[in-house]
Amino acid sequence: MTEARRPHTFLQALEAMAADAPEAGFSLHALFDRLDERAFGAALFVLALPCAIPFLWGIPQIVALPMLFLTSQMLIGREEPWLPDGLARRMIDKKGLVKTSRFGRKWFGWLETLAHPRLLILSSRPAERLVALFLTGFCASILLPFPGTNTVPGIGVAIAAFGLMARDGLLILFGMLIGSAWISALILGGAQIATFFTGLI
Repeated sequence: MTEARRPHTFLQALEAMAADAPEAGFSLHALFDRLDERAFGAALFVLALPCAIPFLWGIPQIVALPMLFLTSQMLIGREEPWLPDGLARRMIDKKGLVKTSRFGRKWFGWLETLAHPRLLILSSRPAERLVALFLTGFCASILLPFPGTNTVPGIGVAIAAFGLMARDGLLILFGMLIGSAWISALILGGAQIATFFTGLI
């Protein structure tokens, strides 16, 4: 690839990889290798993109467990992301990669324009563990077997993860607020349903 055509941004690299992918796609391990990224923020952003696509079934369930595995590593203070072979071999086909990259450009392209280092305390090593605690809750909610439950937490994780990549504490905070609002809504909704059925007994 010539210098003129070489991707200069993360989303450009994702788009180029999706365009070049075989029909079978890539495993998660190959995906991270081809993007040449080893940061938790980059890995979580890529995995969160398909989760943020409304009413997409299949891929969010493929990537949710690896996302939880990554946030758990952040919680214990690991410096670089790692996936066991069973998770690293999970495949995302070309159709899924293309849809993910187009969705990422359409709905998250603004992040590349606005992101820059600020509120650096939120992207510091000690703060990452607190951020990881929130992200773990968001990723866990993606596993809930209900329609549409992946979209809002996926958006929250994607924005916070991009903030980690760019060391942009404002984006990290924004993503955490979105995900926290979703978790609060789930808890409130669950409490109301429980109260309703309790009243029927």
